[in-house]
Amino acid sequence: MLLQRREEQALRETEQQYGALCRSAALDILGNAQDAEECLNDALLTVWNSIPPAEPENYPAFLLKIVRNAALDRLRSRQRGKRGGGQQDAPLEELAGMLSGSEDVEQQVERREMLEAVTRFLETLPKKQRDLFLRRYWRFSSAADLARDFDMTENHVQVMLSRIRSRLRKALRKEGLL
Repeated sequence: MLLQRREEQALRETEQQYGALCRSAALDILGNAQDAEECLNDALLTVWNSIPPAEPENYPAFLLKIVRNAALDRLRSRQRGKRGGGQQDAPLEELAGMLSGSEDVEQQVERREMLEAVTRFLETLPKKQRDLFLRRYWRFSSAADLARDFDMTENHVQVMLSRIRSRLRKALRKEGLL
């Protein structure tokens, strides 16, 4: 891998191959193309500083996670001092009862177990439901955007997401995680 050898060409190739996907993910969260571009640049710098020693098994997922985290950090920074108002807060509030953001070691282990359980649950869903769920809670797409992209009404999107959350809650209870 070019990054392991510290060759700058790796960043150009990463931007060429994954730049559109990363910008799109950041744009979904931030709603601003300039901020999305800055998130991509921040992510490329983070990748450059992380590899080596990091050796991600799934480089695109590794990169996308860094972009997503950069976008969320930028969103939090932008919204600091504001109360409510952000549509991006809604997806997190919908899942708030199940997912925590605490940082001590025991809670990190619990969080990892929770994420693994959520991943297993998502694998049981039909593709359309899984895609809908991921677009809403990973990329923070609005109900209106989901309705348009999935050729559904906003109400149908909300009902489907509510049912998926309910099934997720039951699955997490069954595994003793709630």
